[in-house]
Amino acid sequence: MTSTITRLGSANMYDRTVSNLAERQAQLANLMESTTAGKRVLRASDDPVAAAQAERARTRMDRTDADKRALDAQVSIITAGEAALGEANTALQSFRSLLLNAGNGTYTQTERDALVAQMSSLRDQIANYANRTDSNGLPLFRGLGSAEQPLQGNSFLSQSGQTTSNANGIASTLDGFAAFMNVPTGNGVLAVTPGANSGKAWTDIGTITDPSAAADAATANPPISITFSVAADGTTTYSIAGAAAVPYKSGDTINVAGMGLTITGQPADGDSFSIGASARSDLFSVLDQAIDVVRNGANSDGSTASGTLAHGIAKALAEIDTGMNRMQTVRSFAGDLLNRADTLSTQLSARSVQLEADRSAAEDIDMIKALADLKTLQTNHSAALQSYAQIQKLSLFDYIG
Repeated sequence: MTSTITRLGSANMYDRTVSNLAERQAQLANLMESTTAGKRVLRASDDPVAAAQAERARTRMDRTDADKRALDAQVSIITAGEAALGEANTALQSFRSLLLNAGNGTYTQTERDALVAQMSSLRDQIANYANRTDSNGLPLFRGLGSAEQPLQGNSFLSQSGQTTSNANGIASTLDGFAAFMNVPTGNGVLAVTPGANSGKAWTDIGTITDPSAAADAATANPPISITFSVAADGTTTYSIAGAAAVPYKSGDTINVAGMGLTITGQPADGDSFSIGASARSDLFSVLDQAIDVVRNGANSDGSTASGTLAHGIAKALAEIDTGMNRMQTVRSFAGDLLNRADTLSTQLSARSVQLEADRSAAEDIDMIKALADLKTLQTNHSAALQSYAQIQKLSLFDYIG
């Protein structure tokens, strides 16, 4: 039987002890570094998979932060646009009130001229709202693009349309053409135009009762006319497109061209109204025409042209109301965009929280566990140092008598 005797020298034992102490010292230093930084993965070599996951989460977080900044800028633009439409609507309401006042039969032309000055100022204010810009100097109502001032005169130079929203953002402009430049004359199908009348009769815009007949009337050439005749005894009749005369009574509704038309007031002999197709106009042309009606509301002898003035005011009020509805539609769309932005902002914030959790799970350290491990390593390392110091003092010569 062969016996193997291994001889261990003191030097070898000391080397192993010093090596173990150095290893524990390195472990302690690494754990202290990780605990101080609060991260389990300080270098890609510490855990390549976790480092890649953390980097991917940081990249997505950067993209999400960029989306949030872009959304904030878009919200700022749409908020400013919605506010501009609100201010324009208020100014238009004031214009409408002045127009109603101009119809007061007791006003003289001098008093109406004072109203004209106020109406002209309000018209210019509304034009300024249409040309309002954002903090970058770009028009709020530029539609599908163009950095130029949209409204120049009564022409809208920007391309009509509305940019679309996406999964992470909303439109950054509003369609100014839809807000200000799409106002039909009359009732939207037919429009009533007075002739060179000298009487005091005027009409409303009419209510469509037969869409098919109204569509045919819109293409009639020449337009359908209503002509009045006043006999020597004061009897008033009217004729539609040269047909038989019908007795006239102020305030009665006349069924003509597929619509009910109410004529009010006393016409003069030969006065007439023509009915033709409604045309596409714009809010600023409507306001200009309303101002002209009030400015030219007097006859050559200084008396009020009651019929022309009343008809022009009724027509302008109807078209202003239509224009206000168009503005309110775009304003409602802006409000819907802001609601969508709130939802997107919530989603982006939730995504940021989730990505931060993913990054933390990949590279952050469990601080409670790390501190416990650090305390254990410090204790073990201290005990090892003390043991080594005691062993190092031992010598065989101490036991030789």
